[in-house]
Amino acid sequence: MHHRLIAVLVSAVLMVLIIVWAPSSTSLPSASQDDPRHEDLSRIEYPSTKAVKWQPYFIQPHDRLEDLFGEDWVEVARFNRIDRHHAYPGITIKKPLRVADLKNYSPLPAFYEPAKSYPKYILISVTEQWLGGYEFGKLKVSMPAATGTATHPTPVGKYRIDAHDRWHTSSLYKVKNMDIQYPMDYALRFHIEDGVSFWIHARDLPGRPASHGCVGLLCEPMQKRTYGAPDDPEMDDAAVLYKWVVSEWDAMDGSGIIADGPIVEVAGEFPLLASR
Repeated sequence: MHHRLIAVLVSAVLMVLIIVWAPSSTSLPSASQDDPRHEDLSRIEYPSTKAVKWQPYFIQPHDRLEDLFGEDWVEVARFNRIDRHHAYPGITIKKPLRVADLKNYSPLPAFYEPAKSYPKYILISVTEQWLGGYEFGKLKVSMPAATGTATHPTPVGKYRIDAHDRWHTSSLYKVKNMDIQYPMDYALRFHIEDGVSFWIHARDLPGRPASHGCVGLLCEPMQKRTYGAPDDPEMDDAAVLYKWVVSEWDAMDGSGIIADGPIVEVAGEFPLLASR
C-alpha cells in the first residue's frame, strides 16, 4: 500500500509539471543559436530599426516573403538585410507592425557633410550593414549590405574605387556544394591590403555580416544563374551601384581601371547581438 501511494503521488506531480511547463501547441518555436541551420535575425541590433515598430516572426514551412507581405515584400527584405534565398523555414525575421513605416526607410542620413565636396561618395556603415551613395552630400543610392564577419572584418577607413569587373569571380572560394568559383558580379575594388583585394560586389545576403572582408550587395539575377532561383529576379542592388559608379557604358560588360573613382568610407562597429 505504501509503495502504491508513492507511485500515485509521483504520477500526480508529473502531471502537474507537464501542465505547467509544457509549451502551448499554438506557440511558435524559437530559433536556436546553437543550431547553425537556424538563426534569429531579430537579435541583431541595428540602431535605425528602433524607429520602426516590429515583432519577431519565425518563418514557417511554406512561408514566402511574397505571400506574407504581398507587394511590400521587397521593403521587408531590405529592412532585414536579407534575400529570398535565405528567408527559409527556421529563421526569425523582424516583422514590421506597419509595413507602411518602411516606405522611406534608410539608416543613413539624407545629407552627409563629409561627402558634400565630392560628385560621388560611398558610405558603408558596418554598424547598420548598409551602403549609401552620395552626390555632393545628398543621398542618391541606398541599399542593405553584408560586410565582413568578426573574424574577417571589412577594414574601416577611407579608400577609392580603383577598378571594376562586371563578371568577377572569387579566386579563393567556391559556391557551397558546387564545384564553381563564387560569382562576384558587378565588382568594384576599393582596397588592397597584403596582396588581398577588397571589393563591393554581388553576393547572397543572409541578414547579417557574412563575408570574408568584401562588401556584398543584393543580386537576384546572379542567384538565379547560380542556384536556379528565384524564378522572378527583382532585387539587383549590385547592378544599380555598378552603373552609378561606372559611367562609361561601353565598359559595363568588361573590366578595367577607374581613375579618381568615388571615395569609399567604411565606418562603424560590428552590430550588437541582443541577449535573450
